[in-house]
Amino acid sequence: MDDLSHIRALVIDLDGVIWRGQTALPGALEFFEILDERKIPFVLATNNAATSPEQVGRRLEFMGIHASTENVLTSGLASAEFLRRELPPGASIYAIGEDPLKTALVHAGFSLSQDANDARAVVVGLDRQIRWEQLAEAALAIQAGALFLGTNPDVTFPVERGLVPGNGALLAALETATGVKAMIIGKPEPHLYLQAIAHLQAEPEHSLAVGDRLETDILGGQRAGMLTALILTGVTQRDALTSSPIQPNYVFDDLAQLSRALMGEIS
Repeated sequence: MDDLSHIRALVIDLDGVIWRGQTALPGALEFFEILDERKIPFVLATNNAATSPEQVGRRLEFMGIHASTENVLTSGLASAEFLRRELPPGASIYAIGEDPLKTALVHAGFSLSQDANDARAVVVGLDRQIRWEQLAEAALAIQAGALFLGTNPDVTFPVERGLVPGNGALLAALETATGVKAMIIGKPEPHLYLQAIAHLQAEPEHSLAVGDRLETDILGGQRAGMLTALILTGVTQRDALTSSPIQPNYVFDDLAQLSRALMGEIS
């Protein structure tokens, strides 16, 4: 196990790393105490565009973890920031998604279009109340030349009864109808990580991407030029490393073990 005392910033996934459901995972509370004591800056980065920094903050508070909402970056916020650099202020956006995504776009200075006629971009996030009419308007806007962004490519997400269609399924429908491939802002593309690093004013080679999924968290961190750490409290188990082409720089059983490495206690 390596000494990580040289790490200057962290970009950390949530589900499977910090929490599972409504429960903090082993070592999570102590991990944030160490980050605070050592003044190591961090961003909590999630592919979930259907949540807001305030919702994430309340969930952490419930678990006894204190983190500023300024340290939370969702794929919805990252999509709004990406568009802010691409389009003029006040540009019209056709958005499919839930309230946190639409709020992020409005706060970034955009107006939300109700139809395809004047949309400069189409942004698609998970919408659990989606209607055919929304997909039709989005397809018309894309065919008319609007930018086509997806907050994340997750094809499914888990519920109690199994796996149900995720944002990637909505993107697939629009890609099939239009022949246009969506630009993905969330993991495993680098945009989310690059925005987090910029917020932290850190260099990629001194920053650590922490996550539980090889194909999203670890690959996204690698594409952004970061060091990567896989935490084995979530989706990926150790035996998956033997067959995967995606290999993290570091592997830890849990956050407690990562904490010791950050303090230089593991070598």
